Amino acid sequence: MSAPSMTKFILKRPWLKRWMIPISKWYADAAGYRKLGLRVDDLIPEESETVMLALKRLPPKEAYDRVFRLRRAFQCSLSHQLLPKDQQTKPEEDYLYLTPIIKQIEQESRERGDLDSMVVNRKKKDKL
Repeated sequence: MSAPSMTKFILKRPWLKRWMIPISKWYADAAGYRKLGLRVDDLIPEESETVMLALKRLPPKEAYDRVFRLRRAFQCSLSHQLLPKDQQTKPEEDYLYLTPIIKQIEQESRERGDLDSMVVNRKKKDKL
């Protein structure tokens, strides 16, 4: 699920961070999903088993809000209109709500895989 990221590389270099933050804000605004009332995690495709499990772990209110945002955006897309400014997602409202759950599930999966592939060697008893 997770793609390679240059985030750590950029954040370690303050000059690069100062240069990239305005570009990232411009790109997020130019992407247009906020104008349809969506958040960044609403754009994650649901085909993956990990994402499906993360959606099941969402609190009921957050899951309902997600479905509402997706349906409203679909309706706006069909009518070729954008939401009014007061209903569009503001940058401070656009936070990651699904990604932390996905990362937790991936970590649990890696841990489960490590534990399943673990080989236990028992000490042989010495006969005296």
